[in-house]
Amino acid sequence: MRRHVSLLAQYFIQYSKVRLAYRGDFIISVVTTIGATLFGIAVVWLIFKGAPRVAGWTFYEIVFLYGFSLLPMSVFNMLSINLYYFSEIYIVEGKFDRVLLRPVNSLFQILFEQFRLEALGDTVLGLFLIVTCARRIGLELGAGDWLFIAAATVCGCLIYLAIFLLLTCISFWMEDRVGVIPPVYNMLTFGRYPMDIYNPFIKFLLSWVVPFGFATYYPTAAVLKQDEFRIYAWLMPVVTVVFGALSLFVWKRGVRNYSSTGS
Repeated sequence: MRRHVSLLAQYFIQYSKVRLAYRGDFIISVVTTIGATLFGIAVVWLIFKGAPRVAGWTFYEIVFLYGFSLLPMSVFNMLSINLYYFSEIYIVEGKFDRVLLRPVNSLFQILFEQFRLEALGDTVLGLFLIVTCARRIGLELGAGDWLFIAAATVCGCLIYLAIFLLLTCISFWMEDRVGVIPPVYNMLTFGRYPMDIYNPFIKFLLSWVVPFGFATYYPTAAVLKQDEFRIYAWLMPVVTVVFGALSLFVWKRGVRNYSSTGS
């Protein structure tokens, strides 16, 4: 464990040096990322121009949910860049061979060889939205609430990683440059809005099949003191462990199934 923590620090420091060497490009990427997020908030504002509440939620409550969703999402985006391009780069082009030749866990290398540092801008924006909206709705966030938010952020990020790792593993059995990740990635935006606006099938899908709801909606509802959803918040660690264990199991099976391209 100590060795892998040391390697993680070295990976992060070295990649940060390379990425920040092109500061102009990095700054543009940060501004673009934050701009896309602000555009999403503007869409929410437009929706509320015609209605004071949506599914029982006020404007500031939904923006609070939006801000909370940015926390696990931004950390996931920082770590998941290689999962997104895994099929094309590592399987089709045969670069997974060099990963297996190193005396370091293969999944560790895939996750931490690159970092999308500009995604951390959404972390700062998410915290700002949470604090601002909490004041607007009269919600006092104590130490326990912030501890819960931190834990929920970690669990949410792990849920995202588990889901997309499962999708990544399909590449071991089916070589495809595009893969199945992009369409599922687009579903992440569903977790930024209250589940009650969706039909029962979508709610079931986002809760128990692709549990993005446990990464954002249910913990946010618990913080906002909606007791009817509190049980779901406590189920969040269970969902994290179940999908995490499943994804690791499938990854190991996939690695054993991998055959070199010979390139």
